[in-house]
Amino acid sequence: MDNHIHVKLISLEDIYKTKCFDLKQIIQIIEDALLAYSNNEILLPDKISQIFNEGLQTRINCMPSTLLKEGVCGVKWVSVFPNNPKLYNKQNVSGVILLSEIKTGFPFAIVDGTLITALRTACLGAIGAKYLARKDSSVYGTIGAGEQAKTHFLVMKTLFPNIKTCYVSSRSNESELRFVDVMKAKFDDVEFITCNGDYDLASRNADIIVTAVSCQAPLLKADSIKPGTFYCHVGGWEDEYDVALKADKIVCDDWSSLKHRGSPTIARMYEKGLLKDSDIYANLPDIISGKKLGRETDLEFNYFNSIGLSFVDVAVANYFYKAVTSKGLGTDWSLQESDAFDVLKDLDFNK
Repeated sequence: MDNHIHVKLISLEDIYKTKCFDLKQIIQIIEDALLAYSNNEILLPDKISQIFNEGLQTRINCMPSTLLKEGVCGVKWVSVFPNNPKLYNKQNVSGVILLSEIKTGFPFAIVDGTLITALRTACLGAIGAKYLARKDSSVYGTIGAGEQAKTHFLVMKTLFPNIKTCYVSSRSNESELRFVDVMKAKFDDVEFITCNGDYDLASRNADIIVTAVSCQAPLLKADSIKPGTFYCHVGGWEDEYDVALKADKIVCDDWSSLKHRGSPTIARMYEKGLLKDSDIYANLPDIISGKKLGRETDLEFNYFNSIGLSFVDVAVANYFYKAVTSKGLGTDWSLQESDAFDVLKDLDFNK
């Protein structure tokens, strides 16, 4: 009996060396996965979240899913520890993705999930903007200046090349300046304006607003949002309730998955009875497929919130696995060379 199990380890450095960062291709992979989900071609069990600090939402999530047409089952194991940068000088998000084929059930890859989490989250926000923001959007406002905020701007600028002004606000001016240093080196056609923690300044002129923060506080105010704006809500409680109440359209990646997660603003509102199911305009796949319209007027204020669906992570991880292995990269790991009983039978259980 062939019980060999060989796994390919795909590191962040492997992905970098492969240079498979075609953001438009990754966005298309995610759109295709969302459509597959709406066509019942995805298995998506409930996410398991172990929360260690309710206030900070410090947690480790276990997120399984299966791409039925591709024959790939995966699980993402991801941690979110908001105080890591301040307490330990470490990133606040880390993760890995395990991939198995569903013919024999054997695992075949373990892929870095930290980059995929950042990319997936930003790409979903950009896809939301693709359908819900004004095509001529040129002013961008970010509340938050960390890695996720940088990734969002990188992806948004890919889809909206007319962005020429970016307001940057954060709890510290140092992080705003770091954001500008990184992004200015890449986008010399953009004027970056630091706001020194003034979230209203970052928001009031923006065509696209992104809140990418690790705190749990209503930083974005409804009065700071002009008509015609697109707002991308990234994490937990980031905006006051009046922001959602002001919106012409509220769109999610999957409302049924989001509404029972206690952290996001609109999930809190649903729990308090301030939002009903009927207040949610659409799930993003309904708009991608044409079942529902996206932006219809220049004056609409549209609100987008993704909770993060693990099959999107699995689809991107599978793409990276194929890209990396096609270049002969990745590390071979022999997980099992013989039958498990061959090991057990030689043990002396009388000891």
